[in-house]
Amino acid sequence: MLRYLTDAYPDAHCELDFTTPLELLIAVVLSAQTTDVRVNEVTPALFARYRTAADYAGADRTELEELIRPTGFFRAKTNSLMGLGAALVERFDGEVPRKLADLVTLPGVGRKTANVVLGNAFDVPGITVDTHFGRLVRRWGWTAEEDPVKVEHEVGELIPRKEWTMLSHRVIFHGRRVCHARKPACGACPLARDCPSYGAGPTGFEEAAKLVKGPERDHLLAMVTKQ
Repeated sequence: MLRYLTDAYPDAHCELDFTTPLELLIAVVLSAQTTDVRVNEVTPALFARYRTAADYAGADRTELEELIRPTGFFRAKTNSLMGLGAALVERFDGEVPRKLADLVTLPGVGRKTANVVLGNAFDVPGITVDTHFGRLVRRWGWTAEEDPVKVEHEVGELIPRKEWTMLSHRVIFHGRRVCHARKPACGACPLARDCPSYGAGPTGFEEAAKLVKGPERDHLLAMVTKQ
């Protein structure tokens, strides 16, 4: 299954736009309960206005709330961003720390956020257990755990550490494009022959193919027809 995922999504990546570790950290905090697309619509203006941790720490609350309002839960997220900026300034000289143990002490940052930052800003392998990842690895029988930390550890024992970050991207890509929550495209899935949950969605190729999304669609369907 890992081999098919690698073939299906060779260019999988973090779909949040960023240029620095701080920008990625802010973007991931904003991505809670919304889409990466919505976050990417908001962050250009946000990153132009707030460039350093100190900028967030000293932000005008009303201004910051307005900038991030489209991402939802903007008051709580404003609290997190201002607290995050202050904590970075006070404890880490304004720099984003490179250790999971330090990252998870920051306001609004849990293991999922920390692993995204470690893997994509610092090339430190990490497994990101978001809703897509947890749902898919349970469907595939890689784990029966519901707790994200337990999922992270169990899957980590199955997959070489050096592949953790790319695995996370590929599973999340697959969840967004093929293995949907309510109606997975089973009949047009390159992992179908190895999937214990095959049949959770339509198994006919034509019907399933209509459910496949994303820029990789033609490549994914070609993989299925060649099998």
